[in-house]
Amino acid sequence: MGKVVMYSSVSVDGFIADENDQPGPLFDWLSSGDVPLDDSGMLKVSQTSYDYTRPYWDEIGVTVVGRHVFDMTDGWDGKPPSGIAHVVVVTHRPAPEGWDPEAPFHFVEGVEAAVAKARELAGERTVEVAAGDVGGQVLAAGLIDEVRMDVVPVVFGAGKRYFGSVHAQHMLEDPDVALQGNRVLHLRYRVRR
Repeated sequence: MGKVVMYSSVSVDGFIADENDQPGPLFDWLSSGDVPLDDSGMLKVSQTSYDYTRPYWDEIGVTVVGRHVFDMTDGWDGKPPSGIAHVVVVTHRPAPEGWDPEAPFHFVEGVEAAVAKARELAGERTVEVAAGDVGGQVLAAGLIDEVRMDVVPVVFGAGKRYFGSVHAQHMLEDPDVALQGNRVLHLRYRVRR
C-alpha cells in the first residue's frame, strides 16, 4: 500500500492562500526556471526543483481534496490535474447536478472514508492529500505518513492555514529533505508515530 502525503506550496508564515483564497506568489516557483516540469510547457522550474518534484508527481495515484477546492476549480472540468488517475472529494453534498458519473471523481463523506477510498484506488501509488482544512483533519486522524511543503519566500500575515484548524500537537521527524530551488525551499517530513 502506498503512503499518504500532505502537500502544498506554503508561505513562510504557514498559509496556502490569502483570506480571499488567492495563492498570490505561492506558485511563482513553478515558472521561475528553465526546465519543463510537464508537457504543457507552462511549468518551468530549476533543475533542483525538477529532480525533487517530478519523481514525486509520478508517484501520485490519487489526490484527496475538500469540496471547497473542488468547487473553486470547477472540478477541473472532470479531468484530474497533473495526470493523476482519480480525485476523492471529501464532502457532505452529492456530486454537482449534471456531473459526468464516468469522471474519475469520487464524492465521499468524512476524511477516514476518503482516505480508505483513495488507498483502494491508488494501490501501491501515493495518496496525496491537499493541505488545508481537509489535510489537517487527515493529520489529526493519524492517517498522514509524510508532510511535504514547498515554502515560498512570502509572508501573508493571514489566510488559509497549511494545517487548517488543527488544535493538537503533532510531532514530525527532522526533515529528511531540504532543497533550495528558485524562489522555493522544498521540505519533507515524516510524521512521528
